[in-house]
Amino acid sequence: MSGAEDRPAQVTVELSGAAEDAGSVFDVLGAVYASDRDGGPAPGGPGGATVWSGVFDTARPAGGAPDGTPSLRGAVTADVQGGYVAVDQIVTVLSAAFTVTQEGAASGDQEKDVSLRLESR
Repeated sequence: MSGAEDRPAQVTVELSGAAEDAGSVFDVLGAVYASDRDGGPAPGGPGGATVWSGVFDTARPAGGAPDGTPSLRGAVTADVQGGYVAVDQIVTVLSAAFTVTQEGAASGDQEKDVSLRLESR
């Protein structure tokens, strides 16, 4: 086995928007699931990347929950890709913290990709 078959619980999340807002979204997901962003730097300031990426493992709960009600200064676009169940779990966590609008979706044999717009409640 290789590729998506041995990693159905891993979800790639790519965010566009203000660095502070991307950090807030990653904080919410990182409180719930283990990530390659654990202990890593927060999204940078001016002159840095405009798209941030993280991989979250829905099979490895972080044992926490988001602190308080996160707020975003503006809208954030989130592209979420992975196994069907794992993507649904990530979308559920995001929906509990933010107002989520699905803007697009594509499905394959093993994975699906959804494009979301996240805003503060």
